[in-house]
Amino acid sequence: MRLDRRQILMVLSLVAITALSRLVPHPPNFVPVGAIALAAGATLGPRWLAYALPLGGMLLADAALGPHRQMALVYAALAAMVWLGVRLGTNPRPLFVAGAAVSGSTLFFAVTNLGVWALDGLYPPTVEGLFECYVAALPFYGNSLLADLLYAGVLFAGLRWLGRQQRPGLAAVSPR
Repeated sequence: MRLDRRQILMVLSLVAITALSRLVPHPPNFVPVGAIALAAGATLGPRWLAYALPLGGMLLADAALGPHRQMALVYAALAAMVWLGVRLGTNPRPLFVAGAAVSGSTLFFAVTNLGVWALDGLYPPTVEGLFECYVAALPFYGNSLLADLLYAGVLFAGLRWLGRQQRPGLAAVSPR
């Protein structure tokens, strides 16, 4: 599949938004990255591009922010969110989008905080330490969950609107 000029511009814009959302001041974890991963998975035809879009944005931001120990886990969890988006298909119902956002946020929380517990040495290497790590991270999870729900709602509503306009570039998303 060959991308036209408008599609390329849209993809590059979303990569830039992904990166910039992490670089500008924001509440912790309140960024559109997860929602962009879901939307990329649901709409971008070339599968490699669906994964490259959010991961490329993360790489750009991490180039400015610097590496961290959980990078592999963060990227794996984000790739899983793209996979959830692929499972949504091109015409998802709002309830399914919300379910994917909640599932993606929860998966991201579980995987990345397991990494914090296992790799950072901030918590004792015990079940109690793991529990303490997850409890301490609940505010971050709340922000991620709210951001994923809000931004996914906006993105998928926008995609639905674009589908009604019959513009090429994204998978046509028609209302039910």
